[in-house]
Amino acid sequence: MTTFNPSLSRPATIKRRAIGTALTVLLTALTFSLPVAAQSNITRLVVAFPPGGPVDFVARTLSETLSKELGHQVIVENKAGGNGAIAAEFVTRATPDGSTLWLTSVGAIAINPALYEKLAYNPERDFAPVSLVVNNVEVLVVGANVPFTNGADLVAASRVPGSQPLAMASSGTGSVPHLAMELLNDAAKINLLHVPYKGAAPAINDVLAGHVTGFFGDIPGLISYINAGKLKALGIAAPKRHPLLPNVKTFDEMGIPGVDSDNWYALFAAKGTPAADLNRVNQAVRRTLNNPQVRARLQASGAEPSPSTPAELAALLKKDTAKWSRVVKANNIKPD
Repeated sequence: MTTFNPSLSRPATIKRRAIGTALTVLLTALTFSLPVAAQSNITRLVVAFPPGGPVDFVARTLSETLSKELGHQVIVENKAGGNGAIAAEFVTRATPDGSTLWLTSVGAIAINPALYEKLAYNPERDFAPVSLVVNNVEVLVVGANVPFTNGADLVAASRVPGSQPLAMASSGTGSVPHLAMELLNDAAKINLLHVPYKGAAPAINDVLAGHVTGFFGDIPGLISYINAGKLKALGIAAPKRHPLLPNVKTFDEMGIPGVDSDNWYALFAAKGTPAADLNRVNQAVRRTLNNPQVRARLQASGAEPSPSTPAELAALLKKDTAKWSRVVKANNIKPD
C-alpha cells in the first residue's frame, strides 16, 4: 500500500496556482481593455411601442442583419407607455457607449416637447443622434364609398357654403395624423373636424365603417387596405409620389402646397456616447439598411429606408421640432 506524502504534491499545486493566477490576470486585463458593448455582447434596441406595431416591425427587420454588422447580438426590447417617455427615460439612464439605442418615431422626439409642458426628457440634452432609419410619409384615405377621387375633391366639398365639417379621424390628439390634418386645414383654408381615437387601429376601423370621412396615416399601416380596395387614397403628404402608390398625386400637385408630413423613425443613443461609438453604430446601421433583403422587406411594407449621418439626423430633428411646434402652438393643441 502506497502512503500519501503531501510534500510530493506541493510543486504541482504551486504550478497550478501560478497558472491560475496568470490566467486571471490575463482575463482581467482583456476585460478592462474591451469596450462595454463588447463585454456584454448585446445591443439593446428599445422600442416605445408594443410588439406587432410598425416601429416594432422595423426594429425586428433590422435586428438580425444589424447583429451581424455589429458582431454581437441585437435584442429588441418593447417599453411602451407614456407617449414614448418610458422608453426615452430608459435610454437616458443607459451607459453612454452605443450599446442601448432608442428607435423612435417622430412624435416622441420632435412633437412631444411642444405638446407637453412638463416632459421627463429633453431630446437635445439627453440624446445623441445615430441615424435616420426610414421615412414614413402620410397618405390621406377615405372609405371606399366616399365620392371623392382625390384630395382636391375633399377640399372642394369642405368649402361648400353651409356644409357640415367633414369628420377626420386621428390616432390621438397631437399625433402625426392629427397634425397632418391641421396642415391641410391651414394650407387649404378649410375646417375639417378632428375626431381623436386611442390609436390608429380604431381610427381606421371607423373610416372603414363609414363613421368618419377620412384619416391621415403612415403608408405601411394603410397599404393593405388600399390594395384590397377597402380604402381609397386621395393624396400623398410629401414632396414626391410614393413608389407603392404611383397614381396618387401629392398635395403639391393638386395645388395645395404645404401638406408635408413624414412620420420618420430614427435611432438615438444616450447623450455623452463617444463619437467613435456613434460612428461605429452608424456605419453598421447604414450597411444594414443597404442590405438588399432588409431594403426589400422595408420597401414592401411602404417604409422607405433612409440612412443618414448623425449630423444629418440632428439637422432633421431641429427642423421638424420647429415645424411641429409651430403647428401645435398655432392650433392651441393640448394633450388629452
